Amino acid sequence: MPDAETAAMVRAVLDELCLGVSQHDSEVRNRVASKLIEAIEQGKPSIDDLRKVGRKVLLRLPTMWP
Repeated sequence: MPDAETAAMVRAVLDELCLGVSQHDSEVRNRVASKLIEAIEQGKPSIDDLRKVGRKVLLRLPTMWP
């Protein structure tokens, strides 16, 4: 479990990356959050690293657009 400062950073990055994602679409937010926490556990604690990880997750998710 991350410390309070790390948890706040993860929350900030999650909110930033999921700005256009509906608050009701918890599956997307959960996937991104999971990967952000995984990155922290693997020693990638910088905010830029977390943004990169989160963007990769979002780019790989299926969309509803043709």
